[in-house]
Amino acid sequence: MKPSAVIAEDEPLLAQALRAELAAAWPELAVVDTVGDGAAAVRSALAHRPDVLFFDIRMPGLGGLDAAAELADAWPQESPFPALVFVTAYDQYALQAFEAQAVDYVLKPVQPVRLRRTVDKLRQVLAQRQPQAGGPLEATLGQLRQLLQASGPAAVPQPQLKVIQAGVGTSIRMVPVSEVVYFEAADKYVRVLTGDSEFLVRTPLKELLPQLDAQLFWQVHRGTVVRSTAIHSVLRDEAGKLHLALRGRPERLPVSRLYAHLFKAM
Repeated sequence: MKPSAVIAEDEPLLAQALRAELAAAWPELAVVDTVGDGAAAVRSALAHRPDVLFFDIRMPGLGGLDAAAELADAWPQESPFPALVFVTAYDQYALQAFEAQAVDYVLKPVQPVRLRRTVDKLRQVLAQRQPQAGGPLEATLGQLRQLLQASGPAAVPQPQLKVIQAGVGTSIRMVPVSEVVYFEAADKYVRVLTGDSEFLVRTPLKELLPQLDAQLFWQVHRGTVVRSTAIHSVLRDEAGKLHLALRGRPERLPVSRLYAHLFKAM
């Protein structure tokens, strides 16, 4: 069977150029879909289950890294996870992060010689790939964790946050961080949940994260950060997905595959 690919690139001219260069460098590759945003990329990849993904790092809504992480969380266990190639205009520091994780990338604008090297690597990867998904998917999750950390603001040290200032009507409620059970991204806001209350703040979760004690507050999903001491137990459902039972809150929080490594019996 011919190898297949999905391209996720929000600039139509660049997507067209990448598709044309791929046709020249890898004629047998079938590009089954081209989409323009991260959410569509996840849906398309799940529908087509391609061998290769070309994900633009910066897209509307979900960026390429977040889209790859969400896709890995939803990917069926019985299928091998696609080989990932990121399309990027990042600076040299970010490119070193990609190289350190052995994740291939294509620089904008696409250079035919560089793309051919990528195609050679992809052919080797696909030729050596096993039918089972487990090992390659676990390796991909580890790579994505490192890349998300390297690309986020957490690399810059910031003072630890002690109090959350949350607007409540015409007043500002001072919420001690020590009372927060978890943070959850919600549209343009972040929900701040304590044992008996809920508040909304406008600061994005990615900006809050580097201000929290990483030993105490654990990211368990793309949009969820939970205080570790508020976790009562970790439950596994029939599909193998992990969920957290909390102290002082009735809801169960899902744990993505990307962060399931946090929960292993000692």
